[in-house]
Amino acid sequence: MLPQKQAEEAIVSNFNETDPEGKEEQQPIEDDQSIFNVKNLLWHGGSAWDAWFSCSSNQVAQVLLTLPYSFSQLGLLSGVILQIFYGLVGSWTAYLISVLYVEYRSRKEKEGVSFKNHVIQWYEVLDGLLGPYWKAAGLAFNCTFLLFGSVIQLIACASNIYYINDRLDKRTWTYIFGACCATTVFIPSFHNYRIWSFLGLGMTTYTAWYLTIAALVHGQVDGVQHSAPKKLVLYFTGATNILYTFGGHAVTVEIMHAMWKPQKFKYIYLLATLYVFTLTLPSASAVYWAFGDQLLNHSNAFSLLPKSGWRDGAVILMLIHQFITFGFACTPLYFVWEKVIGMHDTRSICLRALARLPVVIPIWFLAIIFPFFGPINSAVGALLVSFTVYIIPSLAHMLTYRKASARQNAAEKPPFFLPSWTAMYAINTFVVVWVFVVGFGFGGWASVTNFVRQVATFGLFAKCYQCKPPPPTAAHQPAIAPPHH
Repeated sequence: MLPQKQAEEAIVSNFNETDPEGKEEQQPIEDDQSIFNVKNLLWHGGSAWDAWFSCSSNQVAQVLLTLPYSFSQLGLLSGVILQIFYGLVGSWTAYLISVLYVEYRSRKEKEGVSFKNHVIQWYEVLDGLLGPYWKAAGLAFNCTFLLFGSVIQLIACASNIYYINDRLDKRTWTYIFGACCATTVFIPSFHNYRIWSFLGLGMTTYTAWYLTIAALVHGQVDGVQHSAPKKLVLYFTGATNILYTFGGHAVTVEIMHAMWKPQKFKYIYLLATLYVFTLTLPSASAVYWAFGDQLLNHSNAFSLLPKSGWRDGAVILMLIHQFITFGFACTPLYFVWEKVIGMHDTRSICLRALARLPVVIPIWFLAIIFPFFGPINSAVGALLVSFTVYIIPSLAHMLTYRKASARQNAAEKPPFFLPSWTAMYAINTFVVVWVFVVGFGFGGWASVTNFVRQVATFGLFAKCYQCKPPPPTAAHQPAIAPPHH
């Protein structure tokens, strides 16, 4: 790789700058010497546990609140089956990404390329293994995915805080949280996910079990109905939201690169998914059992649970987690924009913050235009996640190892449970066909149709999407009849 090209790519690929001093390359033995150092304890993590926390906390955030809504579209049986199915398929494609990362890195290091001060990203892996067209596709899908991921976080913040304080409508809360999240432009970069991932997973674990216990304690509402599935549009909309749930691969390569031994990542995503199942399956099932078809008009599970200190605690924890996730999702977009306008090398934090504001403004604007919490998850899942997370990694793996020489010299051989290259090609082909037809095809049709219906029903710039109607004013209240004597 030419030095000039490497320098240019380094500008874009600073997402999750684990340590610009190259500490991610150190072995755990060196880090053990200062294990009681608070700075190392909080920031300089590169173990398999750190990667597990990062994968687990990145998989479940605001989508935890929309899974009961998906169950009301799919029905309980389909909801459980599709969660397990897409969880396993997502773990498989994360494994493929890890294999391609190791392949790319081993090839470049044989050429003498050093990654001491360089964080590898997914689009660079595609570029190095398959060429510039794949690089462009990876960059386009990842950036668009992260853009709308940030929009979803902002919508979720406004949607959640409304259930604590409904004196302001959701659109006003979006203005407020947009301004709060815009402060992330002052963060030049971040070294590690360790403390945030640990806290984030604790927050989502609390929220998931709050939803489960609160729904069971509340019991079934009077006349509860569980009529799903009854419409194809709703069925495939719910299915693509679950596809989105297990599509947290936008930062998989960055998490791997932060590890001391990235080769250990292979099965971490699967272990993270198994833990996530303990959060998503009980909470979605319990809330759907309690409220049934009412969820079809309440895409945020908080909206149906009674107000309490426990619920307010869950809302606050999710707000903090979503604020953190907004910053993480926006950081790579900040770096790409800085490179485009030639401001990446600027040392002044204030100048860089001003330069980054044009990235936040369209995110803020989109969140105000389309405040549709559940439907936008499904649309992003069908149109972006299907390619970014499932189709592109599977195709890239097949093309990278299409030649016998590539398979013979592969840095990572097929896994022990599937030792045949033919079997790997068969699974990859199935994933590509299934996700393209069911996820992108039917899911895209259903989610876009549902999204358009939301726009037609609530309109753009909806002031308070899926809010309870305001109580009648005194002028409209019936007069109280005097008591009879």
